[in-house]
Amino acid sequence: MPSPSLALLQLLVTVILLSIPFTQSRPSTSPTTPIPFLPTAAVTDGDDYFSVTDFGAVGDGRHYDTAHIQSAIDACPSPATCHVVFPPGRYLTATIHLRSGVVLVVGEGAVLFGGTRLEDYPAESSRWYVVLAEQVDNVGIKGGGEINGQGLEFVERFDERKNVMVSWNRTGACYGDECRPRLVGFIRCRNVTVSHIHLIQPAYWCLHIVECDNTLVDDISILGDFNTPNNDGIDIQDSNNTFISRCKIDTGDDAICPKTYNGPLYNLTVTDCWIRTKSCAIKLGSASWFDFKGLLFDNITIFESHRGLGLQIRDGGNVSHVTFSNINMSTRYYDQSWWGRAEPIYVTTCPRDADSKVGSISNLRFINISAVSENGVFLSGSEHGLISNLKLSNVRLLYRRWTNYAGGSVDYRPGCSGLVNHSMAGVIMEYIDGFEIEDVKMRWLNRGSGEWDNPLDFHSSTVNNISFLNFYSRLYDTQ
Repeated sequence: MPSPSLALLQLLVTVILLSIPFTQSRPSTSPTTPIPFLPTAAVTDGDDYFSVTDFGAVGDGRHYDTAHIQSAIDACPSPATCHVVFPPGRYLTATIHLRSGVVLVVGEGAVLFGGTRLEDYPAESSRWYVVLAEQVDNVGIKGGGEINGQGLEFVERFDERKNVMVSWNRTGACYGDECRPRLVGFIRCRNVTVSHIHLIQPAYWCLHIVECDNTLVDDISILGDFNTPNNDGIDIQDSNNTFISRCKIDTGDDAICPKTYNGPLYNLTVTDCWIRTKSCAIKLGSASWFDFKGLLFDNITIFESHRGLGLQIRDGGNVSHVTFSNINMSTRYYDQSWWGRAEPIYVTTCPRDADSKVGSISNLRFINISAVSENGVFLSGSEHGLISNLKLSNVRLLYRRWTNYAGGSVDYRPGCSGLVNHSMAGVIMEYIDGFEIEDVKMRWLNRGSGEWDNPLDFHSSTVNNISFLNFYSRLYDTQ
């Protein structure tokens, strides 16, 4: 039997080990591969469980259950972990506010519907969410059920090219044509978990992570109307230590979109996801006032999207140490009212307007990429915002046309030069210093149309220090 002093020492060691944050390791694909954090409001035997029906919620989809749901949340002994449970039913609500320690459990068969009236949301448009958590810790959503923003109720005119949407700017509540409520928002929170949940029909952005630290998004599906603009899947804004995995996103606008408005964005990992969108599947920007550093996107499938992997740097922020690896994609044309021209890879930096600063992009890696696309790769820096230290390694590009939309243009939007007529090329390059191409195979099917002009399009006056190793380019024979 150990002595009392030894037993005390063992207890102290155990306490220290349990206090060390758990991290999940993965093979390193770059020296700055982010370490995924796995936070959360964990389930323990001592957790509290409150059913919203015990607080008066009826779940009939017609009567508002807002007050009853909020009462259940407010009854939780914050900051201790507490689960607010939604049994099967259809719960209509205005904005509900989470507290520290609260985990919403929207169970299978339960649907939480967001209201469609202006009075369902707070006075400030920045707080228009169906579910909102502000400056709280250890919060989450899970359960296998559905949160539905009733986005189709905000369509003013249905159009297969792009729907015309209701905008509450007419009320003076906000400005512009994007005045609609988002679905779920976490603002300045720590230790956030969103898992095993379906987020359906947002009227505007779906899942918004703002200035948060230590966030896990795992095993979720996002379904937005394919013709609706601005219904982004996941927007990660000014947030650090974010891990996103096993997501299926099918929506009209950008699917996964890191942005910087008020601070930098570091240490983001996205893995094991499936995406379809009429805009860009993965897009850094275009809001880019601060830096992006240490981002990894791995093992992702992109299906028939308007743009695959995109960087739109427009506001002076710098991008460095970003890796895209193990990605299979198909990109195609849609109506040109949507940003994108079927590019599998799109990297641009230029000022948004005459008053904007110019950012730079460096240490960018594309590894093990396979694409079937209707257009080529577009790499465009700017005179004062060069792209440097860029590498494509083990990349397979097959170019062929299968839609009837017109090609023959490059897309600098937003800002810059807009849409510009330009013949198709396998890779278009502008303002690059340091580009390594290793084991890249490019094939294209011409169909006698003459659309494909050349495999590589660049001017030596703006593109320097290029290295080619095992680069192949040839016509694709379908026989």
